[in-house]
Amino acid sequence: MSRTAYYYKPKLSDDSEIIDVLNKLTDKHNRWGFPKCFKRIRKLGYQWNHKRVHRVYTALNLNLRRKSKRRLPARHPQPLSVPNALGHTWSMDFMSDRLHNTIHF
Repeated sequence: MSRTAYYYKPKLSDDSEIIDVLNKLTDKHNRWGFPKCFKRIRKLGYQWNHKRVHRVYTALNLNLRRKSKRRLPARHPQPLSVPNALGHTWSMDFMSDRLHNTIHF
């Protein structure tokens, strides 16, 4: 075993300050997700790694659920009607119109 491995003492991470800051932010803004919380933490002047903050964020179960897409109601298309005789069904395609004072719309 190498000398450095023998004398190595790991730093115990104290996440209590991160927990306090995250709890304050999420109490005030409960619909903020992780990216917005992390940007606010950076604006407040803390220089914590985003992976460390995310680990604490998920450990506190602050994750917001992902919203699923809203489903459209089922369509029931009606069959097209078949006219009985010529000139029975009419349609019109409106292209443009003009008022008396020559304003087009």
